[in-house]
Amino acid sequence: MIKFIHTADIHYGVENYGKVDSKTGIHSRLLDFHKALNFCIDTALEEDVDFFLFSGDAYKTTNPSPTQQKLLMESFFRLYAKNIPVIIIVGNHDNPLSFGKATSLDVFGHLPLDGFHVVSKPKTIRLATKNGPVNIVGIPWPTRNNVTLSQDHNSKSALQITEYLSSAVGSIIEKMAQDLDPTVPAVLASHLTVSSGIFSGSEKRAVYGNDPVLLPSQLAIKPFDYVALGHLHRYQDLNQEGYPSVVYSGSPERVDFGERKEDKGFCLVSIPEKNKASHAFIKTPTRAFIQIEVKLSEDEEKDQTEQLVSEIKKHPIQDAILKIIYHVPAHLKNKVDLREVQRTCEPAMYVVGIIPICKPVSREKRGNLSVDMKLETLLNLYFDEKADLKSKKDTLIKKTLELAQEES
Repeated sequence: MIKFIHTADIHYGVENYGKVDSKTGIHSRLLDFHKALNFCIDTALEEDVDFFLFSGDAYKTTNPSPTQQKLLMESFFRLYAKNIPVIIIVGNHDNPLSFGKATSLDVFGHLPLDGFHVVSKPKTIRLATKNGPVNIVGIPWPTRNNVTLSQDHNSKSALQITEYLSSAVGSIIEKMAQDLDPTVPAVLASHLTVSSGIFSGSEKRAVYGNDPVLLPSQLAIKPFDYVALGHLHRYQDLNQEGYPSVVYSGSPERVDFGERKEDKGFCLVSIPEKNKASHAFIKTPTRAFIQIEVKLSEDEEKDQTEQLVSEIKKHPIQDAILKIIYHVPAHLKNKVDLREVQRTCEPAMYVVGIIPICKPVSREKRGNLSVDMKLETLLNLYFDEKADLKSKKDTLIKKTLELAQEES
């Protein structure tokens, strides 16, 4: 029985919401991601897995801070201390996309220690585990630097290069699969986009240009027993009806509000024998993202602040990241007492915003007025469009003309 953990997209450095923790001096969101990753590692240690597979995007950027690097190393060295090999696939956030520059994860491959395997170029890792051998085909985020391009491609457009990369990666995977021993358990580990994958939203904004895209059928091929993917933040199996499973483990912690309704976690994969792999999705403890949307009553007599406060109290906002949106009817003024709403939100860890949405009131179009018209003509046209003033039109015009004459 070969067992391993499959996770990805921890994104140390995402600090879009939260605050500095007073006890540690570290941003609260970095601590959230660190807690989620350590939960994965706790499970790996409890299950005594044969290896730990991380399918890319360890950091938000290719220039992580020393604190982010320290925390990641601290976590991965917990595995090293228990002789659990760590397989690290380079993702798009880890790759500087510049020729000659190291990725943010290359340091693990240069440590004078056995047990860390960094995949920055396509390669096969033949791993001898305590429960038998396993072949791992590693495919990093495809770029023109790690997928060889000939001189003929120098004059091609970005779209043509992307199409070539998709085709080339598919061919590389097929060739590497053919070279494997079909009797040995095999895993394909990669950080890429599959055509039928569902984006959460956050990772879509992180794409550099066009993604090279592959079909599930290009990945779910013999002799692979499991396809471990990173890049999309939602857990999903893109080959539920077939074998092997083609799985995005998703991110262990929420990145933004586009992911607020998703369960977050990682996969525990078991291969009892060749062609018999299965996996279980295990949820991680995550920070709640709560978005409260309220449509205020059109009844002018109802207290707007009370309506908003009443709705907030219905939600478990303790230690959550909170966003409040309220809709103000077109004919009413916004009378919400923000201080009172903020007091109600105090149990939350962070309030992103209390956002009013007011419908614009349609303005009546005025008649064809011109600066060349006489004042009396302008007044007549103006009052003709004011139904509530028509009965007083003559009196108002007379008084206005008298005032104008006095001023002149």
